[in-house]
Amino acid sequence: MTALRAPSPAHRAWAAQARTELVLTLRNGESVLLTLLIPVMLLTFFSSVDVLPTGVDDPVDFLFPGVLALAVMSTAMVSVAIATGFERQAGVLKRLGSTPLTRAQLLAAKTTAMVALEIVQVAVITLVALLLGYRFQGPQIGAAILGAALASVAFAGLGLLMAGTLKALTTLALANGVYLVLMLLSGMVIPLEELPGAVRTVARLLPSGALAEVFHGALGSSGVPGRAWLVLAVWAVAAPLVAARTFRWE
Repeated sequence: MTALRAPSPAHRAWAAQARTELVLTLRNGESVLLTLLIPVMLLTFFSSVDVLPTGVDDPVDFLFPGVLALAVMSTAMVSVAIATGFERQAGVLKRLGSTPLTRAQLLAAKTTAMVALEIVQVAVITLVALLLGYRFQGPQIGAAILGAALASVAFAGLGLLMAGTLKALTTLALANGVYLVLMLLSGMVIPLEELPGAVRTVARLLPSGALAEVFHGALGSSGVPGRAWLVLAVWAVAAPLVAARTFRWE
């Protein structure tokens, strides 16, 4: 039998940093509030109280895909922006740069922690939705996963753009403000059709609106418009490139 090879030092460094990133995120009360509690509360409340113009018989059928999109945005953009911003201000990133951990390993560790947290979010939100009466009808799981991957890259790029150019407290305020605006104006909790024409047009050009359309189409029966894929792909390329060019480590 072939002996199993021990993990390389590079693999151990990446794994240790990814574990640290995930633990620190889960220990942060604001991160837990944004990534888990707010999406679950929104899904539970608005599914039980029929006050939103969802246009469907059971509100949870509309809210579940939208809240999933909201969860991806909260983790990939807001959590990344706030954590990285305060790490940068405190000099943590500078100190990490003097360790054997390479920049690629650091980014891979942050990405791994982000994906792990998103998996937890999806599991929790899906369980809550099922308890509220949601039933899958021929879901396109592959399309939903691809949409989440593209959106995660785009939102992480936006988060790093804020964290790498602004002061930590400014990043905190801006990330939360953008989160609130996009939550209300991207088809996540209020259908795009209910928004004014100009606002609806702008929303469809944002990564949040495109992700909401992908999730609604992939988890429903309407199909995903090609425009939404194009918008997500453009943001997934453009946002990280701009962030990489403007990011300051201290």
